[in-house]
Amino acid sequence: MDDFVLLERRGTIAVLTLNRPQILNAWHRPMREQLHAHLDALDGEESCRAIVLTGAGDRAFGAGQDLNETKTFDEDRAEEWIEEWRRLYLRIRTLTKPLVCALNGLAAGSAFQVALLCDIRVGHEGSKMGQPEINSGIASSLGPWIMREMLGLSRTTELVLTGRMMSGAEAHQIGLIHHLVPASEVLPKALEIAAELALKAPLAMRLNKARLHEMTVDGLLDGLNAGIAMQRQSYGSGEPAVMMENFLNRNNKASA
Repeated sequence: MDDFVLLERRGTIAVLTLNRPQILNAWHRPMREQLHAHLDALDGEESCRAIVLTGAGDRAFGAGQDLNETKTFDEDRAEEWIEEWRRLYLRIRTLTKPLVCALNGLAAGSAFQVALLCDIRVGHEGSKMGQPEINSGIASSLGPWIMREMLGLSRTTELVLTGRMMSGAEAHQIGLIHHLVPASEVLPKALEIAAELALKAPLAMRLNKARLHEMTVDGLLDGLNAGIAMQRQSYGSGEPAVMMENFLNRNNKASA
């Protein structure tokens, strides 16, 4: 089986790398499943005290959903797709270990959401972030909830409806990126933060993270439940398939 998520151990720190660099680490089912399995295993290891999540290559943390997977969805597969995300998102939010995101480039759509679900984010000025699903015909349900929690309704509305991508500098200015460093220092800085977190009292860390999850889980579940209804309606209409095909064709022509 291909390794779509790589695991590297650095003492008490585990580094997980999304590994589809040829398509900017875009998500498909096997990569979601492998990330879930790694997180699940690491959370049960006493020797692991912190986790860093990053992307392969120097262009992207993740480009979001692989449209080649979703362009053929019908209503039932769309619902299964949201359930796959529910499983992964809840695994991220119920981790007992701190999770640091090293944003080595683009973080779009569901990759942007995964980054925001991490505890601490490190990026550089080229770390573009945003929720561009509307540009490929995908409705947004969970992303707006995450962004509203962090940014408020006004900015969330603008980002969701336009699909605009933010620069790393803008994301840092509004608090989505905690540490903005040169591109070559993103992973070292993330490892430095993870090493600091790994020294914290493990019980206090677990209790703090559990409380943060308790404070936000109702909104998370509401967003996921809304996603099922929205995606069934959306994919039932046929609109996403047309929009995604057009989007992929434009990109293929641009890269030819």
